[in-house]
Amino acid sequence: MPALAAPVTDERSALREFVSYHESAYFAIAYGLTDEQARSTPSASAMSIGGVIKHVTTMQRTWMMRVEAAPNPPAPDTRPFDVRQSEFQDGFVMRPDQTLRQILDAFAAQNAETLRLVESADLDAPVPVPTDAPWFPKDITHWSVRWVIHHVINELARHSGQADVIRESIDGATMYELIAGLEGWPATDWLTPWQAAG
Repeated sequence: MPALAAPVTDERSALREFVSYHESAYFAIAYGLTDEQARSTPSASAMSIGGVIKHVTTMQRTWMMRVEAAPNPPAPDTRPFDVRQSEFQDGFVMRPDQTLRQILDAFAAQNAETLRLVESADLDAPVPVPTDAPWFPKDITHWSVRWVIHHVINELARHSGQADVIRESIDGATMYELIAGLEGWPATDWLTPWQAAG
């Protein structure tokens, strides 16, 4: 992950580049953490680094299901409510039986699927607005795929900021030194790449 997104030449390349750029932040945020650290909740947030990464994985999957189904809604989830509710709640928590590697691998797989759709979907295709939750607007019937991709960028950026605070609360590490450590940048007078203590 470079410190800045690469230059873009058109709308499609801009969407792809900024989705990919914000996805890559989570690998830096998680860099060098143990499973125990990734599961910890050291800040005011009830979420852990692992929980945030699980959430943005699910968030992308949910929105990309809508993109892939457009102009139709995705197939309804016919599982019992308690099963769906349990899965929803699990999407915010790194369980004791999960490892950070497993969570990052699932995230990477979803990132690849998200980018495939960003590169191939009709940006003007209508995406029906869900009617099953109070936070969705009631005054419009659909968004465009373009809007959905921008929304995913917004969600990735918002939650990476949340994860930045959680990570800094764990060990004091901040984004640029984590990127530098992950990518093997040389040390400078103004930046020391992160490395594990001891």
